[in-house]
Amino acid sequence: MSKKHSTRYIFVTGGVVSSLGKGIASASLGTLLQSRGLKVTILKCDPYINVDPGTLSPFQHGEVYVTDDGSETDLDLGHYERFLNISMSQKNNTTTGQIYYEVITRERKGDYLGKTVQVIPHITDEIKRRIRDVSKNEPQYDVVITEIGGTVGDIESLPFLEAIRQFRLDVGKENVLNVHLTLIPFIKASGELKTKPTQHSVMRLREIGIQPDILLCRTEQELPNEMKSKIALFCNVPSESVIPAKDVESIYEVPLTLHEEKLDNQVVEKLNLDENPPKLKEWKKFVEKFKNPKHIINIAICGKYIDLHDSYKSIIESFVHAGVENDAKVELKWIASEDLEKEGAKAFLADVSGLLIPGGFGERGIEGKINAVHYARTHKIPFFGICLGLQCAVIEFSRNVCQLTDANSMEFDPETKDPVIDLMEEQKRVKSKGGTMRLGASACQLRKNSHSHRIYGKELIMERHRHRYEVNNNYIEILERHGMIMSGINPDLDLVEMIEIPDHPFFVASQFHPELKSRVLNVHPLFRDFVKAALKFKSS
Repeated sequence: MSKKHSTRYIFVTGGVVSSLGKGIASASLGTLLQSRGLKVTILKCDPYINVDPGTLSPFQHGEVYVTDDGSETDLDLGHYERFLNISMSQKNNTTTGQIYYEVITRERKGDYLGKTVQVIPHITDEIKRRIRDVSKNEPQYDVVITEIGGTVGDIESLPFLEAIRQFRLDVGKENVLNVHLTLIPFIKASGELKTKPTQHSVMRLREIGIQPDILLCRTEQELPNEMKSKIALFCNVPSESVIPAKDVESIYEVPLTLHEEKLDNQVVEKLNLDENPPKLKEWKKFVEKFKNPKHIINIAICGKYIDLHDSYKSIIESFVHAGVENDAKVELKWIASEDLEKEGAKAFLADVSGLLIPGGFGERGIEGKINAVHYARTHKIPFFGICLGLQCAVIEFSRNVCQLTDANSMEFDPETKDPVIDLMEEQKRVKSKGGTMRLGASACQLRKNSHSHRIYGKELIMERHRHRYEVNNNYIEILERHGMIMSGINPDLDLVEMIEIPDHPFFVASQFHPELKSRVLNVHPLFRDFVKAALKFKSS
């Protein structure tokens, strides 16, 4: 950007159907602009009335993504962080619930005294304030991309659309770009692509007062030039601004395919940004290695929410990153913990090279997870536990090695004689459910010469948390006496953050969520070394 600085704003909307991939499109565009040397951030606006997704079931909303500052956010922030290799904050996700909560709180305090509080201007002003707020940084962002959740035509997203209509007037049309992601369906019976849904979607946008500058057209088929011209004519955009977004094998190909379609060229031209050539060498190398792995391994994920894989989105992507780092394709075997509870671990784990137990809440399926840990420990299968996975590992070890047969978590059995997992002291006073867990990044001191220390290559790390229960410090002595090492301790709270068993190919668990910090071009070391151990186990 030139010395005379002005932040540019890109708004990404979606039409026709939900789940078209606005988050991936936004992250991909951000990656392309970042590769040109621009400083980019992204804001996700969610139209639901929940203040945040923290109290939503994973089956409703998929994974809850947690930022360093402890905000529970939409899973799209995971895409933003993974693609752009930056850390975001509460400023990068806002919801209808947050907007109304803020406005109503101000009204109760008397900030609007004498005025009728309305959607316009009070709600839309608060939305615009948050869009501006996310751009305030030193040095200032060159580009702020704002993804509007939902589908054009939904009642819920109308205040956000009205706000971005006004925003163009507030900051000048030369500083704003509207990108609309839509669908060109292929009708198999007639063998035709259809543009009418896109025409109607754009018509709805224009009724609100928003004219798209660029159309991203999701399609399974090639988009012929004559069809692009037809869309351009009826949607009032230049033909070159109708950009196909064809289905690809991996989400990590999307930035490259959109670059081939000259999306980033159009954006920098329309917003008068510096036209530095993009540096995509490392990204291309990553995609090439992803598509041409030298090895294939099976790793099991034993969880409670496997019917919706988005519940574990960051874990899935972390395995992609770790697989590429190890020249391997990681094929995930999804195991419902309740099924394993009924049929036994051997039926599910005899053919895998590694086992991961992810986070979760509640008693359902817990014994299945504990049985899975026991099988992995006794059969020397590489094991990696995350959050609840660590707690299951401690319970299993306490029961079967320390001979504390009644060992359990207070979450699952409040009457247990040996609560090896207990509710954190400060959590015992908590009544409200929303935003009250231990959330966000905190320090972990690694034990010298431990496996965890060797993996990280340093003694002090910062990782993100989302939980209420912890290892009960009263049981550390008996656990360590029987061979389990507390390899990571929070130096401020004196809480166990990592455990491991030395006499095992790979038996490591963390109370924190390392998957939240794995990046496309910066894989998390725990996933990297877990996959490496699984490859070694397979070849042994």
